[in-house]
Amino acid sequence: MDIELVLEGILASIDLSAVTDTNEAEAAATYDVLRALEGPELEAQFRLFWPSMAPQLQFSADGARLSPELNHVSVPDVGNINLPRLSQIQVTAVLPVGAQSVDIGWDRKFGALVLRQMNVENPYEAYIAGGTTSGLFPIAGGGQRGGWETFTGYIAVGFDHIIPKGLDHILFVLALFFLSPTLRTLLWQVTAFTLAHTITLAAGVTGLVSVPGEIVEPIIAASIVFVAVENIFTSGLSRWRPIVVFIFGLLHGLGFASVLQEFGLPADRLVPALIGFNIGVELGQLAVIACAFALVGFWFRSKTWYRPVISNPGSLIIALVGAYWFIERVGIA
Repeated sequence: MDIELVLEGILASIDLSAVTDTNEAEAAATYDVLRALEGPELEAQFRLFWPSMAPQLQFSADGARLSPELNHVSVPDVGNINLPRLSQIQVTAVLPVGAQSVDIGWDRKFGALVLRQMNVENPYEAYIAGGTTSGLFPIAGGGQRGGWETFTGYIAVGFDHIIPKGLDHILFVLALFFLSPTLRTLLWQVTAFTLAHTITLAAGVTGLVSVPGEIVEPIIAASIVFVAVENIFTSGLSRWRPIVVFIFGLLHGLGFASVLQEFGLPADRLVPALIGFNIGVELGQLAVIACAFALVGFWFRSKTWYRPVISNPGSLIIALVGAYWFIERVGIA
């Protein structure tokens, strides 16, 4: 079994199921030290850690527990230390004689697992939340999920990318909300944002457009700053605000696409996976707006002090967080 993962997060004992940004983890300093290690040094540390990790891999065949063994570790050279470094490990286990099916998962703190069976007809593919397992699927193939299962499965992936893992996208949506929490204002902005990121999401995952994360991620942070700062200096929806939001939505779509490219979409079920993911993203965004409206908009939107007491301070905080992310992502800090 070949596994692609961020070794630094595991070695730093960060709960990857609960943390959306490693910089916010208690072990962030340890993670940063590990991220700066050369490949052979990080590999050596992981090999020492492996005996502790192996029991937390939940591999079984026909109900019988398997004992995974580490065969190979491959760590890329040090790049931008502000971006995750994906390493590869190869794990094997001896199957019982006559085994027909396997069940795969790992501990919750390792985060979600994207499982893809290779070199068989009708391969099994699934997005598995940390702490759960795939359930039994046939070793010889034939466990491929249908279009409907793929569609519904990727709705969960899209929603998860917003809540809880998409704090940058959450702050962008909240910045749209704070301008004026009225249905008409939000409708114009969210429509522009949705249309834009749908276009680039589709273009990105199909390979028509490819922009490195080193470029996209800082610009996403800058878009958060721009929209939040504009909230402070304007009192309503300008004619060009939807256009600006549309442009930024194109960039956010590329960010979404990079997530799906890491997963690797099923080629023969690309459309249901893409539609499901996009719907999940929209449901996540609507959930953010609904919560903001319930907590703030419903009670205070018509108050004369809404802007100076709620909108402007909220937008300022969002702008400061976005500015910090921008500095961090371009490698200044």
